[in-house]
Amino acid sequence: MTFDSQCDLAALVYDPGDDPDALLRGFAADLNARGYRAVGLVQVAHRVAEVPQLSATLVHSGEQLPLYQNLGSQASGCRLDPGQLLAAGGRVGAAIDQGADIVIINRFGQQESEGRGLLHLIVQALSADIPLVIAVPSKRFDAWIRFADGMSVRLPCNRGALEAWWSNLSPRGRGGAPNAHATMCEVYK
Repeated sequence: MTFDSQCDLAALVYDPGDDPDALLRGFAADLNARGYRAVGLVQVAHRVAEVPQLSATLVHSGEQLPLYQNLGSQASGCRLDPGQLLAAGGRVGAAIDQGADIVIINRFGQQESEGRGLLHLIVQALSADIPLVIAVPSKRFDAWIRFADGMSVRLPCNRGALEAWWSNLSPRGRGGAPNAHATMCEVYK
């Protein structure tokens, strides 16, 4: 038994200065263009009149959904609207039910590290035997590993690592040749 990149669950671990959003958006677009069905959401941050805004793009439809509460320009602290996040998650869950080759979740953030947020989508995807990749900030990687019970591959925040993980994984899910060895993730599934 070995633990390798053939685990269905991947954490794209990023540091300050990395752009996991652009990486995941491009990856999803390329997969969809190649005939796969990538489902999920990736956040898009921008500013309007110097006020930070946050939305998410549904990678399966291209639709943008707002995620921030309008607390005014003088507000500080987290502006994420948990209700809008859960509504976006509901849209992703419905898309998963319609079939997916991969699920992409843009963050294991504060909500998820506290047991809320989009964790239900991870469970839904893995229960349906659909591979999932999620961006995880390096400062929350320990919390992620606890949540995943150690059953996750760690990917650096670069396209080559993401493509290598997918290419090792995708033939298995598409009727490719069976693996000559069982990975830790397969054994404990």
